[in-house]
Order: sequence, then C-alpha cells, then structure tokens
Amino acid sequence: MAPAADREGYWGPTTSTLDWCEENYAVTWYIAEFLVGMGSWCFHMTLKYEMQLLDELPMIYSCCIFVYCMFECFKMKNSVNYHLLFILVLFSLIVTTVYLKVKEPIFHQVMYGMLVFTLVLRSIYIVTWVYPWLRGLGYTSLGIFLLGFLLWNIDNIFCDSLRNFRKKMPPIIGVATQFHAWWHILTGLGSYLHILFSLYTRTLYLRYRPKVKFLFGIWPVILFEPLRKH
Repeated sequence: MAPAADREGYWGPTTSTLDWCEENYAVTWYIAEFLVGMGSWCFHMTLKYEMQLLDELPMIYSCCIFVYCMFECFKMKNSVNYHLLFILVLFSLIVTTVYLKVKEPIFHQVMYGMLVFTLVLRSIYIVTWVYPWLRGLGYTSLGIFLLGFLLWNIDNIFCDSLRNFRKKMPPIIGVATQFHAWWHILTGLGSYLHILFSLYTRTLYLRYRPKVKFLFGIWPVILFEPLRKH
C-alpha cells in the first residue's frame, strides 16, 4: 500500500482510507489510478472515501449472494432458506454499520476473507464428496483468485521498489507491473469461473446436462441440454 497520495488531481484531496501502489494522476489529471470495475473505477479515479465504500461494500454483498447460492445448490426448485437468508442479510448490515463507524480497512478485509474462506470450504466439499469431476473448474477458479491475491500482496509489500523500477523501464513494462490491476483482472476471472462452477453444480442437481464450452476457443460458458427423463 502506498503512503500518501503522490499529488492532487481534479477530484481534490484524497479522503479514502486506502491508497494503493499505483502512481496517482500519472496518466491524466482526471483519474488517480487506472483500474477495472464500476465501483473500483469510481474509487481509483477519485480516491474519495464515499467511492471507496462503493468499491468495498459490494464485495461483501456479492460474496454473501455466492455463499447463499453455494449452500442452497442441492435444494429443490422454488425453495427459500429464510434462516440462511436472514443470517447473511444481518451479516451484511452489521459489516456495513461497523465499517461506516470504524473506517478500518483491515476490518473489511477480514470480513471479506471470512466469506471467501466459507466459499472455499463449500467448494472443496462439493468437488471432494459430491461432484469430483468438477475439480478442474473448481480448483482453477480458486487458483486464479489466489494468484491475484498473491500479486496484490507483492504490490503492497514491495510498493516503493516497484515504483522505482517502473520509472526506469519503458511504459509498457510499467503497465505490466501494476500488480494491483492484475488483482482486479484475475479475481474478476476467478469469480466468473466460480459462478460457472456454481451454475454447473446447481443445474446438474436439477437434472439438466450442463457442459462447459469455449467461445472462440477461449472464453468458457455453460450450455444446457434438455431435462433428463425420470
């Protein structure tokens, strides 16, 4: 994580509780850091606290949705687990309330880590005891996510060294060493593959015949065949 902002840009002084290792306003006066995702885009563009919440809190909410889907994937159609739903909504509300009061990034990271750890355990259970032939998809999504996490931490720990390295290298190499940006890309891809894993698990239980296909030989999608006859 970088110390203070390099310099002030269009959006005024930094008010966020975080400022990552990307050099601020290095490309344009209007965008502090170039990254991906709508919430992340607003945060990294402005480095404002309100936009930081738009980036971080949806991580909690979307992960709660993933948790609900993964734990309900072996239920009948149109069933609703109101107990789990209540727990996850309550968890989201508590995290939101505490984070608005405390403003401590470590708290958010720990809460998000708990949800991810829950998803990992559930996924391992499914590929170990229920559908072992889904290990490839399950472990690939997890591996890509962890690779992004590793690069993100390298970016945080060696921020000063990476910044000095980028100043000496051609711009294209500097862009390639923006490991926090790679974190966004790889976790986005890992999350997408996890959604495919969740869809595959659910539709297989409902007796569809899902198959992983690759658009243009690159991009994986799930296709479904008609329901099996009982």
